Amino acid sequence: MNSAIGFPVLFELSPHGTDVFVGTGPQYPWGGLYGGQIVAQALHAASLSVDLDSEPHSIRAYFIRKGDASEPVRYEVDRIRNGRTFATRRVVARQAIGAILNAESSFQRPELAAVVQTIAMPDVPEADRLEQTSWTDAFDRASVPAGEVRDRVAGRVGTGRAVAWMKVNEDLGDPGDPAAQLLHRSWLAYLSDDLPTDAVIRAHPVAADAEEDRFFGASLDHTIWFHRTLRVDRWHLYDFSCHHFVGGRGLSIGHVFAADGLHIATVAQEVLVRDRQAR
Repeated sequence: MNSAIGFPVLFELSPHGTDVFVGTGPQYPWGGLYGGQIVAQALHAASLSVDLDSEPHSIRAYFIRKGDASEPVRYEVDRIRNGRTFATRRVVARQAIGAILNAESSFQRPELAAVVQTIAMPDVPEADRLEQTSWTDAFDRASVPAGEVRDRVAGRVGTGRAVAWMKVNEDLGDPGDPAAQLLHRSWLAYLSDDLPTDAVIRAHPVAADAEEDRFFGASLDHTIWFHRTLRVDRWHLYDFSCHHFVGGRGLSIGHVFAADGLHIATVAQEVLVRDRQAR
């Protein structure tokens, strides 16, 4: 189901006192708020309290309650630490019902160091050869069928593979500009919540023969590590698989690659998946 989602609404925040910001979200096809948007807005709120030359290199968020699209979200920023190289921020997102998300972000001033990449992008068809499967006009998604994924290096672990090309449908600006790079990273946070649940559900023992609505799924936590300067208004490959499933909780690990194969981010999400027919 497609839905037109306005770009200005997604990450725009209004100041409401010292280190407090308010954001809103559109109505999504499934109701409620989209977790990726709350993570992205929390990252944006945290960034408003640090120097512009400090880039977010990681964020870890816990989803506490389902968000309500009919009311704004209040983001309260706690300046945990300001160091010479690193800064740490805690953000609590609240609505009338209480806290809906708790996130911690770490920022780093750029520094020269060795670069080592140990994860290789799989061989997959180009995006324009695949079916477009996005649920919104805000970004394109070209899903890669399981049989079309070929790993370049043996030893890949995990199951329930979910792979797709994705790109934002608006020019987000020069990624070398710090303000634009923050927008690119905020959008990656948004997009990174799209596939993890699919990987966990596909790993379930009865998934192959299950009806579409058999499983209930909810994100429990979400972590992103940003490795490189990125540009999400160009095609990137999002490659997720389930690494463990126990107690109804599946751990989904994903790698994000630029079209040239550069590994630009790593994502981890724990997902609650329940089989409705088993209850």
